[in-house]
Amino acid sequence: MKTAIVIGAGPAGLTAAYELLTKGNDWRVIVLEASGEIGGIARTVVHEGCRIDIGGHRFFSKNTEVNALWAKLMPTQGAPAWDDLKLNRAKPYADGGPNPEREDRVMLLRDRVSRIFYLRHFFDYPIALKPSTFLNMGLWRTWKAGWSYLHAALFKREERSLEDFYINRFGRVLYSMFFEDYTEKLWGIHPSKISPEWGAQRVKGLSLLKAVLNVLKPKGAKRETSLIESFLYPKKGPGQLWEHLADEIRALGGEVRLHAKALRLERVGEAIAAVHLENGERLPCDALFSSMPIKDLVEALPGTPANVRDVASALPYRDFVTVGLLVDRLALRNQTKIPTLNGLIPDTWIYIQERDVRLGRLQIFNNWSPYMIDDPEHHVWIGLEYFCTEGDALWSMPEAEFIAFAANELRKTGLLAQDTPILNSVRLRVQKAYPAYFGAYARFGEIRAWLDTIPNLWCIGRNGQHRYNNMDHSMLCGMEAVRSLLNGTPKAAVWSVNTEEEYHESTR
Repeated sequence: MKTAIVIGAGPAGLTAAYELLTKGNDWRVIVLEASGEIGGIARTVVHEGCRIDIGGHRFFSKNTEVNALWAKLMPTQGAPAWDDLKLNRAKPYADGGPNPEREDRVMLLRDRVSRIFYLRHFFDYPIALKPSTFLNMGLWRTWKAGWSYLHAALFKREERSLEDFYINRFGRVLYSMFFEDYTEKLWGIHPSKISPEWGAQRVKGLSLLKAVLNVLKPKGAKRETSLIESFLYPKKGPGQLWEHLADEIRALGGEVRLHAKALRLERVGEAIAAVHLENGERLPCDALFSSMPIKDLVEALPGTPANVRDVASALPYRDFVTVGLLVDRLALRNQTKIPTLNGLIPDTWIYIQERDVRLGRLQIFNNWSPYMIDDPEHHVWIGLEYFCTEGDALWSMPEAEFIAFAANELRKTGLLAQDTPILNSVRLRVQKAYPAYFGAYARFGEIRAWLDTIPNLWCIGRNGQHRYNNMDHSMLCGMEAVRSLLNGTPKAAVWSVNTEEEYHESTR
């Protein structure tokens, strides 16, 4: 029997393990996870009866294989959820689907509501051309934005940077208002210094013109996929699905080892012969699927050329800090036509575009799933998201100080009243959450070319490919890698996931 080792128990690694166990013959599969958690960045963190989805994970894909696996693991709800019942909300429930009030293994049907908070007003994301947008922007800004867009449409810039990419699609004024500062918050570097490839992956197919055309389309017509209106979501957060998938792998005879850090890779000739763990154990293997950060993978590989090692060691990442706050209410009330409980604003997340705070995004977990909160009728559970670099002032700030800082920023924006008490709180830090597209990334092709010479190695997932993948992209990487192993096909199909022209779902 041959042995395949999978490094990382996130969406890519777990999917690869499952696919090999169900489609391969005589394969022993071992998944190694350095942490004690299943799901990678898509895990769900539980804190005193409340659940945190790190970064927000909408379950949406146009790929039939991905959708089929999701449906097999967690079927769509066939009856109303707690908040559906409270609001008398009708949805296209699945015939014979589980009742989320009685069963846990169920996908909820959720509405997509994401807005931008800028100038202390809400703007639709993506920007919609309607009266409220013009009122919030003001006549002068609206006039300038219109002429700016026309100029950009007539005089296209050569796309050498992410700044060029955005200006070509939205004009300089709208770029400055809604993209420039937020992008610099996210990456810690100005968009003029970031590769346009990031925009091509995250908002491909979207522009102001297409946003206008989207408004004019009749209900039910095909829309740009960055403008989806609904999505699926596990009852208890995204980690619930990955925990079920890990259980399926174990049931099929695979192993999922936690606190098992791969420290060094052993090679015989060109191939990888074994993985050495931090605890001293040596695991021989015939195939290796790696979703560990490229920087760490190259460091663990013997015989790496100097140029590859140099580029890999300099690859940039952005790290992530989220603060969970439990409160009894938010300051802003729901002024949309979307019914909500107790007047709560309907957003799943809000992009904080204000220039006077470091806060990047705000999640409202009540709107993801009412089962994420200890008492959804009386409490609001929110996540305040910050982008930083490991070791900087934000990353190094003591937990209590960071929580107070985050709460004060939220009060400063007017989203939380000054006298609203914090009932509970927690801070979470995530390393290498976002592979970055600047600096040494320009030479990433040198790393890929060398890694592809190792015949039994497949790089998969967000960090495994240093690519800002969504969950479905990471899953497809795992599926394509297994096909390459079993069918002997080139690895190009694995690397080409998420390079198609039409994108699945945008998170900016």
